[in-house]
Amino acid sequence: MASQWNDKRPMSPHLQIWRWHPAMLSSILHRACAIISYVALIIVAIGLLVLALTGKLPLEGLIFSPLGAIGLAVFSFAFIFMALAQLRHAIWDRGAMLEPEKNNMLSWAMIGLAALLSGLVVGLAI
Repeated sequence: MASQWNDKRPMSPHLQIWRWHPAMLSSILHRACAIISYVALIIVAIGLLVLALTGKLPLEGLIFSPLGAIGLAVFSFAFIFMALAQLRHAIWDRGAMLEPEKNNMLSWAMIGLAALLSGLVVGLAI
C-alpha cells in the first residue's frame, strides 16, 4: 500500500507529533497489570490446589527465594495499581480531575502510591 501512496504528507502523522503523557502511561500500565494479575491469580490457584491435594507447597524453594520476592513485588504492584485505577475511574465518574494537569498528577500519584505500597507489602513479607 505504501508504494501506491502519492500524497506528500506522511501516512501516520500522529506518530510524529504525539507526546507521551502520564495518563497514557497509566492506561497502558493498567492493561498490563490486568494481564499480570490474571496470570498470577491462576498460578496461585493452581498452587493452592496442589497444596490441598498433596500437602506440599509446589516450588517452595522458588517461592521463598529472591526471585519469589520479585514475583511478589510485581504481583502486588499490579494488584494495587489496578485497585487504584478503579478508584481513579470512580473519581472520573463524578466528573472530577478530568483536566489534563490534574489527570496527569493523579496518574503519577497512582504509580508512585502503587510502588510504595507494593514495596511495603514485600518488605513485610520477607
